[in-house]
Amino acid sequence: MQIDGHHGLTYIAARLAGFTAADAQIIAYSAQYVDDATNSGVIRFDNGAMYSRISSAHKMLDYRNSEKLANHRVWASFHFLPGNGGQPAGLNPDGSFINKLVCKPDSYVARDMLRLAIQDREKPYGLHRLGVTMHVYADTFAHQGFSGNIHEINKVEDLQSSDPSLDQSFFSKIANFFVSSAFPLGHGAALSHPDRPYISWKYVNGLGQTVERNNQTIFFDAVDMMCRAMRCYRMGDTDVDLDSVEGIPEPDALRIKSMVNSIRDEDGEERHSKWLEAIALGEFSFGPEQVSYIAKGEGSWKHQSIGQLEAVDEEEDEFVYSASFLTSDWKMFHDALQAHRFDILHDVLPKYGICAA
Repeated sequence: MQIDGHHGLTYIAARLAGFTAADAQIIAYSAQYVDDATNSGVIRFDNGAMYSRISSAHKMLDYRNSEKLANHRVWASFHFLPGNGGQPAGLNPDGSFINKLVCKPDSYVARDMLRLAIQDREKPYGLHRLGVTMHVYADTFAHQGFSGNIHEINKVEDLQSSDPSLDQSFFSKIANFFVSSAFPLGHGAALSHPDRPYISWKYVNGLGQTVERNNQTIFFDAVDMMCRAMRCYRMGDTDVDLDSVEGIPEPDALRIKSMVNSIRDEDGEERHSKWLEAIALGEFSFGPEQVSYIAKGEGSWKHQSIGQLEAVDEEEDEFVYSASFLTSDWKMFHDALQAHRFDILHDVLPKYGICAA
């Protein structure tokens, strides 16, 4: 997913799950910031205090950087959660080990991840962790069939879609050659096809299998299941029995489906702005609300927390310390990010015989 899904649709799902506007803002911001938290390392303050944070994303150009691509801790934890072939812990899918690593929508692994987020709901960073979890959970739908490691299964050939301009452009051909042949990781080889809500597409993967995707169905299913998962969070339901929980109410479901079909801008930011406009106009049952997202610079969580205006930190940067830093949304997000990654790599995946640490 891109920002229209991870921020706009996550906000809508959170509000329809019963969260307040303020809490939904935290959840949705955190969900999108997973894609924008590209800096890592130590933040140093003028009083000698320090804070170490991790990154949860790499810049798009890093699709061509083999060292970055090999960072399984980022890809497996935050973008391509291994699905264990749809099998529960203790069982293995047929075929080779790669079938354990491929993303599967709403897998047993994903349910375990949801359960851990619910168990942390009383932590200061509980809502931020829920947002991180919603990012990963949504991507189990959008990124299904791909894995977060370098493997032939991610190779994409004979790519076709309902928007031929996406398939025939010079950039697509060049990117497919370099990314798919040299670094078949994740869905880089398919470019943005998995992340465009409005298209249907198909391709042949590296195993020679023809794969067909209807993104409109996939995206609505993701939003509906996110709503159910967030209802479980609010109830403290660690059984995570999503089938017995209400999803998106019917009037809102019809509106979401209509917008997913009609918003066909190639640029994710443009699609995002149309979702925020619909929210502001009161087109959903929770009424009109003003929602915004600033990733970096003035007004961003990071700026509010440490006063940083630059997009990239330098090692020698030193920031003025304030006691409010400890309870800032930016720090809470990074606390949640580290808790999530540790639990996925050391508690969840090993139960399924997967080591990605």
